Amino acid sequence: MVGGGVMGSTVAAGLVRAGHPGELITVVGRDAARAAATAADLCTASGTVAEAVPGADVVVLAVKPQDMEVALAQVAEVLAPGTLVMSLAAGIPLAFMKARLPEGTPVVRTMPNTPARVGQGMAALSPDALCTPEQVELARAVLASTGEAVTVPEKQQDAVTAISGSGPAYLFFVVESMIEAGVHLGLPRATATELVVQTLFGAATMLRETGEHPTMLREMVSSPGGTTVAAMRQLEDHKVRAAFLSAMEAAAHRSKDLSDGVVDDD
Repeated sequence: MVGGGVMGSTVAAGLVRAGHPGELITVVGRDAARAAATAADLCTASGTVAEAVPGADVVVLAVKPQDMEVALAQVAEVLAPGTLVMSLAAGIPLAFMKARLPEGTPVVRTMPNTPARVGQGMAALSPDALCTPEQVELARAVLASTGEAVTVPEKQQDAVTAISGSGPAYLFFVVESMIEAGVHLGLPRATATELVVQTLFGAATMLRETGEHPTMLREMVSSPGGTTVAAMRQLEDHKVRAAFLSAMEAAAHRSKDLSDGVVDDD
């Protein structure tokens, strides 16, 4: 694990919780003390990439996008042939990584999200053509240790970024708005918060466990002439559905611009 920050420590902890022996997981970061703190009681800390990478089955790059070029250069110097390399950094294309790693290196681009910190993440992985089925499954297992994971073609990663990568922020925004509405309607803030958070959790659980289409579940709550119908009419009148579509299109376009910029600067 190259990078001992939030995502690196999250994945390391998830792997240990999933039953992977901590002594087989090594964390290395620019800040040795931080890497040691990440590894404490979970796995092994290493001072340098040169010590950690040789002999690894998979190298997970959990660094910020702006630090990726330096991390790739360090890894490339000591990487054994055929070792799988995974990136957790947003917007870093496969081509960028492959250009900086030894020829023939199997590479996986991924897009995790922040709920991984509580074991409820949603991630997407895009392997390159050199990855074996076993390596793709290994990459999927690394991501699944912090939630769920799906495999998508790399060309869909911008859409993934817009939906699940940035998605938690949209939902937090909705939660903020509903809490403020509750306060406006006379509820204590703590009560409004509890009502909204549990309602969101319950609705998500209902979606997952019933397998019903969201439209069907919404209509179950929408009695003719009732309160929900009155509320939904306001949301439609204010074009909330269209606003969500525009927001996610903007996120996807920005993701593509950032990825294209990385390649263009190459």
